[in-house]
Amino acid sequence: MWQQIAIGIGFAFLALVALAGGAAIAYVANNLHYFDRQMRAVRRAGYLEKTVEVNGGSVAYLEGPNSGPALLLIHGQMVDKYSYAKALPELAKRFHVFAVDCYGHGGSSHDPSKYSNTAQGEDLLAFIKTAIGERALVSGHSSGGIVCAWLAANGSGWVRGVLFEDPPFFTLGRPRTESTWNWVDLASNAHSFLESGESDWPLYCVEHSRLWSFFGKAKDRLLRQARSYHAGHPGEPIRWAWLPPLMNEVYRAIPQYDPRFGDVFYRGAWEKGYDLEAALGSIRLPCIYEKSEAKIGADGILMGATSDVEAARARDLIKDVAFYTDDKGHSWHCLAPRDFVRRLLELNGHAGR
Repeated sequence: MWQQIAIGIGFAFLALVALAGGAAIAYVANNLHYFDRQMRAVRRAGYLEKTVEVNGGSVAYLEGPNSGPALLLIHGQMVDKYSYAKALPELAKRFHVFAVDCYGHGGSSHDPSKYSNTAQGEDLLAFIKTAIGERALVSGHSSGGIVCAWLAANGSGWVRGVLFEDPPFFTLGRPRTESTWNWVDLASNAHSFLESGESDWPLYCVEHSRLWSFFGKAKDRLLRQARSYHAGHPGEPIRWAWLPPLMNEVYRAIPQYDPRFGDVFYRGAWEKGYDLEAALGSIRLPCIYEKSEAKIGADGILMGATSDVEAARARDLIKDVAFYTDDKGHSWHCLAPRDFVRRLLELNGHAGR
């Protein structure tokens, strides 16, 4: 995904050469306000902001109109429920959508005692029983996909089927995780920030992001722009007027992200006490596993969620699974929302058998 972002930004810079006058103003306005436009479409589709107390924790979520079977969306690290914004209007036509903020993200509890796959899974199962009140399809992106595995294995009749969206199967424990992008970038930054004694997490996260290694000489200029914007817009996500929405979306949810959550992944403790292999082998539900391409960098870092070998291991463990690969990037639901909706409709068809 990160190479795609860098390439996309490179094209954006080239496009600026051809832009002038009103076109340039429109380009900048889109970069700075794309999220507001997406959320207007989400609200028009009938979504409401809600919060529910579950097992001593607070879960913030979006609920769409009751247009079909229940669907629970679980995002990955560093984003939030709004990361599904591009897909939500179309999903609202076919499903009864519930998009949650995971603990440590957005408006849900920032409580380190809840920062484990098992704790999150237990509380989201309780969420299905109380807030949704019926059997649901469950889709999980990245670390949310590991939560999906817990729900599928322990759902006791409350889960109809699962879409695994590029989860980090078998790459979260140490020492394996130390050669993954998540560990060298977000998890290490979160740990370093907590050790540093500094207080400005959003700026620290941006300044220390490994993503800038793809931008060469432009890095210093982009970081100066980030500091300037941050100083003038305290409490808001850091944005770049001349970088496309894809780049701005990477850091949009950082102000509401708890770095203590990232530190759990730095320590390899997210799956502590949880047997992923046994969980996957016990699933008896229709599943779709969508794996995005993941290359190995020159430094040996896995530039994605899981390797082909680890993905094959997970695929072989799940009894009833349709396995797909794509080259669209890790945040597939954001980069290819129409394909994401089609996969969920496919899952619903399988789960209806």
